Amino acid sequence: MHISQERHDEVIVVVPQGRIDSTTSAAFDAHLLGLPKTGQPRIVIDFANVDYISSAGLRVMLTLAKRVRDARGALALCSLDDTVRQVFELAGFLPLFAVEGSRDGAVRAVAGR
Repeated sequence: MHISQERHDEVIVVVPQGRIDSTTSAAFDAHLLGLPKTGQPRIVIDFANVDYISSAGLRVMLTLAKRVRDARGALALCSLDDTVRQVFELAGFLPLFAVEGSRDGAVRAVAGR
């Protein structure tokens, strides 16, 4: 798995690539733990290059959502393909996240909070 990161003003966009599963979720979690913890974090996770997420990946996302909520920040997911979206839906996690169709929409959504 490759993870890149961009900054759009005060919004951090994390772009994982590949599968987020039991093999790669620890690296993904470690990357997310390295994000700023001060202030009100504004984070977008762009799933455009993710073709699979397992329960281990969902656990990482749930932990991130809790950390961002506790810090009174904002988190949005974007560009989920049908397979990844279905995993979030089946796990009942989709209502827990702001989900946008595009990166620009997600950045606008978290920047406005």
